[in-house]
Amino acid sequence: MDNLNNLMQGFADVMDPMNLLLALIGVVIGTAVGVLPGIGPAMTVALLLPITYGMEPVQAFIMFAGIFYGGMYGGSTTSILLNTPGESSSVVTAIEGNRMAKAGRAAQALATAAIGSFVAGTIGTLLLVLLMPFVVDFAVSLGAPDYFALMLLAFIAVTSVLGSSRIRGLISLLLGLTIGVVGIDQSGQQRLTLGIPQLADGIDVVVVAVGIFAVGEALWVAAHLRRRPAEVIPVGRPWMGKKDWQRSWKPWLRGTAYGFPFGALPAGGAEIPTFMSYITEKRLSKHPEEFGKGAIEGVAGPEAANNASAAGTLVPMLALGLPTNATAAVMLAAFQSYGIQPGPLLLDREASLVWVLIASLFIGNLLLLLLNLPLAPAWAKLLQIPRPYLYAGILFFATMGAYAVNAQPLDLFILLSLGLLGFAMRRFGLPVLPLIVGVILGPRAELQGRRSLQLSGGELSGLLGGPVSYTVYTAIVLVLVWPLIRRFVVRPLRARSAA
Repeated sequence: MDNLNNLMQGFADVMDPMNLLLALIGVVIGTAVGVLPGIGPAMTVALLLPITYGMEPVQAFIMFAGIFYGGMYGGSTTSILLNTPGESSSVVTAIEGNRMAKAGRAAQALATAAIGSFVAGTIGTLLLVLLMPFVVDFAVSLGAPDYFALMLLAFIAVTSVLGSSRIRGLISLLLGLTIGVVGIDQSGQQRLTLGIPQLADGIDVVVVAVGIFAVGEALWVAAHLRRRPAEVIPVGRPWMGKKDWQRSWKPWLRGTAYGFPFGALPAGGAEIPTFMSYITEKRLSKHPEEFGKGAIEGVAGPEAANNASAAGTLVPMLALGLPTNATAAVMLAAFQSYGIQPGPLLLDREASLVWVLIASLFIGNLLLLLLNLPLAPAWAKLLQIPRPYLYAGILFFATMGAYAVNAQPLDLFILLSLGLLGFAMRRFGLPVLPLIVGVILGPRAELQGRRSLQLSGGELSGLLGGPVSYTVYTAIVLVLVWPLIRRFVVRPLRARSAA
């Protein structure tokens, strides 16, 4: 009951006219930038993060909530109309969505994506309200060894699950850990500062995120530039007939059930639940012959799973301070830029801010639906911007945003260097998320590891805490050993059964 009272107070704060205006601005800007080709929600949030500087924390996070959900929705428009997913979680939406658009049903595809995003986002945010206090109570009981084990699990998970190989994931993680340790360590010694005084405080996470995502993506597109704008399928005002509603509402609910728990897992992400949702809908559909030709269930389910996963990422991010995807990592950087540290004490120290953020997620989700249904034709016209102008604008705003963090010219050189690193990572197929997670969690894992060893007098046994750490280390061993089990046990058994 206390949680509902706190949520009602959060709604009362959000309903202030100025705060409602900020929520509307956040939704519009987030969707407009998220719609543009090649820009996923993580890059949208990183690029627009600097515009919240100078605001009060409450106002900044109200706008940020709109940017967050707006960026998540924008990728579906690009996937459906251009067959160009902004990120991997939108790939499944493009499979059926683009075929629906080519068959003259772009309006229906955009409508089921918008309504599915609203349904999944609303249910996911409600689950966030219900589950987060229990996760916080659990987190309060954890000690330094348990937190260290959880962070190791996050490192192993993002390294093993993402990317085309574990080696590439490990390289990306090591790059992030290297950037994260720049500055003064726990003992007061400088590390990797190269004698530059401005690096003593480390490299700001916002500069890292904007450099890797925005500048790296702009350089990558410039290397493969097409001066002619992409051909956009024309679309009218989105609408759905009675049959479309009947075929969509169950996939929305099933997609939500897949997406939310996966979003809350370390490196669970939205890729697995969107594919699972697509496969489920294909098996359960009464019209399986339409799959591959433009089945509306293949848009409704995966898009709901994608947005429910986005809500799920907020549970560990707010309650434990653990980002489970790149978007959550950038949001964690936004909290840190205001001197706020997400974790089990967040609800005690910044309760009003947390409940305002959650209430603004509900409001932003509703505004997103009300805006995107009538404005879909306008978003489609944004896709006709020639790439040179589009990415010149992105570089301009990225540079201004990075300079606004500390107002130091050195940050611009760091931004360009990180942009080149982001370009190289795309060139050689290195996943970006392990780097971002390494930058953010690396110093915190070092802090918890030092505390654990100090409590045990330097004995490695100090890294083993209670049942939680034992369980986490068991999961880590299983993740590391599973490829060997699959190669030497599972495959031979399958070969025998097939013979």
